Amino acid sequence: MDSKGLSEAIQCKAWELGFELVGMVPVAPSETHRIYKDWLKKGYAGDMAYLKRHLPLKEDPRTLLPQAVSLVALAFNYHTGDHPEIDGSHGKISRYAWGDDYHELIHERLRLLREYIHGDLRLGEESRGFVDSGPVLEREYAWKAGLGWFGKHSNLIHWKKGSWLFLAELLLDIPLELGQPFIRVDCGSCTRCIEACPTDAIVADREVDSRRCISYLTIELKGSIPEELRSGMGSWIFGCDICQEVCPWNSPGEIPSEDAFQPQSEFTPLDLMELFSMDDQSFRDRFRNTPIWRLRRRGMLRNAAIVLGNQRHLPATEALGHGLKDEEPLVRGASAWALGELASPQAFSFLSASLDDEQDSTVREEIQQSLASHEATSEDPPPGVTSP
Repeated sequence: MDSKGLSEAIQCKAWELGFELVGMVPVAPSETHRIYKDWLKKGYAGDMAYLKRHLPLKEDPRTLLPQAVSLVALAFNYHTGDHPEIDGSHGKISRYAWGDDYHELIHERLRLLREYIHGDLRLGEESRGFVDSGPVLEREYAWKAGLGWFGKHSNLIHWKKGSWLFLAELLLDIPLELGQPFIRVDCGSCTRCIEACPTDAIVADREVDSRRCISYLTIELKGSIPEELRSGMGSWIFGCDICQEVCPWNSPGEIPSEDAFQPQSEFTPLDLMELFSMDDQSFRDRFRNTPIWRLRRRGMLRNAAIVLGNQRHLPATEALGHGLKDEEPLVRGASAWALGELASPQAFSFLSASLDDEQDSTVREEIQQSLASHEATSEDPPPGVTSP
C-alpha cells in the first residue's frame, strides 16, 4: 500500500471511530514554539506549572517519539446543544464536561486506531497518541493538517464544524500522504469573542491571559478566586462557553452522534445548594467518571459559593452558612464572600457567629470584609459589629 492509500485507509478508520476531522502532517520542529515561550514569559499560564514543564517537550514531537515520521491530527465534535434555562440555585457547566470524561474516550479510540494500523494493516512498529493534556502544540499541527485556523479566542475553528472540537494527535513511524495547511484566516474584522468575555481574558488577537479566563479560574486555579474577577464568573461553575457561543462559525452548531458526550441530566444544570451537603465520598460517587472530578469537592464548592453570591440567591443562605463551617478554608472563604453578597439579616448573622471561631487568617479577612460592607451601607450593624 502506497502512502496515499494508507492515508485514505487511516482516514476512513478514524471516521469510523468517531473522529470527524482527520489530517496528516510530517513531523517537524514547531513553528509556534517561540510564541508559546513568550506567552509563558508573560505569566499568562498562571499556576499551570505543567505548561512550563512541557516547554522543551513541545519544541519537536520527536522528543516524545524519536522514530516519528508523520503526525495524524484528529478532531472530535462535542457540541451538545444549548444550555438549559437556569434559576438562581443552579450553575452552568461548559459543554465539554456534560458527558463522560473525553480524555478516556478519545484515548481508547486512539488505541483502536493504533491497533488497526499496526495489526490489520501490519504497518509501522512505534506510535503514540495524545489528547489535549499531552505536551503537543496541537492547534499548530491541526492547522498544518488543514483542520482549521486559529480564532481570535485562540481556539481552532473549522469552517463547517466550528470550534466545538476536542483535538487529538497520533505520532507514527510511517510516511503518509500529507495534507495542506489552512491558509486563510476567516475571523476577518469580527471581534465578538473579545467583546463578550466578561473578565477581559482575551488581551489581544489570539492571545489569552489564562489568569483572567473563567475556565482557568473555575478549574485550574486551586486557591481563592481574585475578588475583582468573581462577579465576571456569573453563573459559570465549571468552565465557560461564552467566547464560542458568540462566534458566528458556531451558529448553528452541529450536534454530534457520540452518546458519551450527551448531557447527564443529574448535573446539567447543576443544583448548587445540594453540593454543600456532599462529603468527599458522595462527591466521588457522583462525579468520578466525569471531567468535573478533576476539580475535587473543595474546588467545586468554592465555585458554587461564588455563583450563588453572584446570583444573590437568598434561599441559598442556609447552604452557604453550612459552607462557613466546612473543613476546607477555601470553601469557608468563598461562602463568607457569597453571604456578604446576599446581604440578608440571616447571612450577616451567620458571618458574625463564625468570626470568633475562625482561625484561618484569609477566611477571617473574607468574613470581616463582608461584615464591613454591610456596616457601610446599613444604619443598623449586624450582631457582633460595633458602629464607629
